[in-house]
Amino acid sequence: MTVRTRFAPSPTGYLHIGGVRTALFNWLFARKHGGQFLLRVDDTDQQRNVAAALEPILEGFRWLGLDWDEGPEVGGPYGPYYQSQRGELYQAAIDELLARGAAYRDYARPEELQAEREAAQAAGGQFTYSRRWRAETPADAARFEAEGRQAVVRLKMPRDGELALGDLVRGEVRFAWASEQDHVIQRADGSCLYHLASVVDDEAMKITHVIRAEEHLSNTPRQAFIARSLGYELPQYAHLPYVAEPGSKTKLSTRKLDKYLKNKDFAALVERGDGIARRLGLATAADTFNPVIVDFYAQIGFLPDALLNYLLLLGWSLDAQREEFSRPQMIEHFSLERVNKAPASFDPQKLLAFQDRAMQQLPLKQKVARCVPFLQRAALVSQPPTCDTGPYLSKILAAAGDRVKMAGDVLDYAEFFLPDDDLPYDAAAFEKRIARPAGARELLAAYAEELAGVEPFEAPALEAHLKEFVERRGIKLADVVHAVRVAVTGKAVGFGLFDALAILGRQRCQRRIARALASLNAG
Repeated sequence: MTVRTRFAPSPTGYLHIGGVRTALFNWLFARKHGGQFLLRVDDTDQQRNVAAALEPILEGFRWLGLDWDEGPEVGGPYGPYYQSQRGELYQAAIDELLARGAAYRDYARPEELQAEREAAQAAGGQFTYSRRWRAETPADAARFEAEGRQAVVRLKMPRDGELALGDLVRGEVRFAWASEQDHVIQRADGSCLYHLASVVDDEAMKITHVIRAEEHLSNTPRQAFIARSLGYELPQYAHLPYVAEPGSKTKLSTRKLDKYLKNKDFAALVERGDGIARRLGLATAADTFNPVIVDFYAQIGFLPDALLNYLLLLGWSLDAQREEFSRPQMIEHFSLERVNKAPASFDPQKLLAFQDRAMQQLPLKQKVARCVPFLQRAALVSQPPTCDTGPYLSKILAAAGDRVKMAGDVLDYAEFFLPDDDLPYDAAAFEKRIARPAGARELLAAYAEELAGVEPFEAPALEAHLKEFVERRGIKLADVVHAVRVAVTGKAVGFGLFDALAILGRQRCQRRIARALASLNAG
C-alpha cells in the first residue's frame, strides 16, 4: 500500500501554527513511508471563503519547505483539488446515500427543530430529531413543498449500538450511535457540507491515513457512517492533540492576542516582531501580524527549519533528551506511535531558543544571505546588492555574534548602512555622553585627530591606541569610549566599539565625530 496523506486548509485566513503542526506530521508520515502528501482546498463554505486568503497559506507552505505532491499549482491525477469544483462527485454520493436509505430529504423549519430541542431539554432528556418532516415518498416531498418548505439532506444515522475504531494515536475509540444527530450533508441551496465532501474526496484521492487535529474526532462517526454507507474502506485515523495556549490547556487561537500578551514571553516575542516590522513599514494588526500565524515568523526572519523543529516537539518526542533534528532526521525518526495524547502548550521562549540555536549554527555566508533581503526591504542596501555588500555585512554579523537571533535583527545595525549625514542620535544618550559631561567636546575632537595615525585601522590597533590615549591624558576609558560610541553609531549600546570603528573605517568615523561636534555646537 502506498501511503497517501492530505492537509485540507480552508481559505478563510492565514496559516495557523496548529495547522502547520498537523500538516508537518502528515508530511513527515508520507515522506517516512515513501508516500505522497496532498494539499486540498476545503472551500465548500462559500460565504466564509476569501479567495485572496489562499495565497498566504500556499506561501507559508513554500516558505516552510513543506512541498506537496498533488494539489494547487502542482496538479495531479485526482484533481481538481478545490472542493468547490467537485460538486458533481458530491451530488452523485448524495444520490447514492438517498437511494440506499442512508440519507433522507428533510423539510423541517428551524423553529420546528428548535421546539423539539427545547421540549427534550425541558424533559431532561437528550434531543433526538423525530424525523417528522422527512419526505419518505415523492408525494411527501410535493406536500411539504406546497407549504413553502425547502429541503435539506440529512444522514439517517443509526439509533442503536456503537462504532468502534482503532486510532493510531488514541488507541481504540468508541461512539454510541444514539448520541449522533441526523447531520445535514446538503443545504437547501444544493451546496454540500464538509463532512460529505471530505469523505468522498478521501476515497477518490485514495487517502490512506487521515491525520488531523483531535477536534475532528467528534466528526468521525458521521464520516465513518457516510463512508461505509457508500461502500468505501475506511482510512486509518490519527487524531493529534491540539496546540494549547502558553501555560494553558486551552486551544491556541488567532483571536486572543490581547490575552496572550499578558504572558511575558509571548509579549517579548510580539515586541521583537513589532520592532522589526516598524523598521520595514509593515502593518502590525493582530489579525495579520500575530505569532499564532506562520507569516509572522517569515516576516521577521525566522529559519523555517527552526520553527518546524520546535513544532515537531509539540506533541511528539523521540526520547527524553534529544531536541535538535535536521529535516532528514525528522523524516527518519517520525512515527505516530510516539505522538502524545495530551495537548502541548505553545512556549514562545523555547521557540526563540530553537531559533537562536539554529541561527548561531548557520554558516556566516548563509546568515548573510538571510539578512540581505531585510536590508533591501528597509532600503539600506541596493537591489541587487553591490559586490561589497556581502563582505561588509559579514564583518557586521561576525562582530554582532549571537545578538542577531533572527534575520530581521540585522536592522538593529542600520547605522552601518546609513549615510553619515543621516545618522540619527539617541537623544538621551547624546545628552548624557556628549552634551553634558565637561570636556567631552575637547576629548572627541582630539580623538578624531588621533585616528589619523592608527595603523592598521583594525580593532586590536584601535583598542591599543585608545588605551594609550587615555593614559596620556590621565583620564578614564569611560570618559571617552561612551562619547565615541554615540558619535559614530548614534546609540549608547552595541557590539564592541573597536569592531564598530574598524567596520566603519577611518574617514567615516572622523566625519561622524565631526558631525556630532557640529550638532553640539548648533545646540
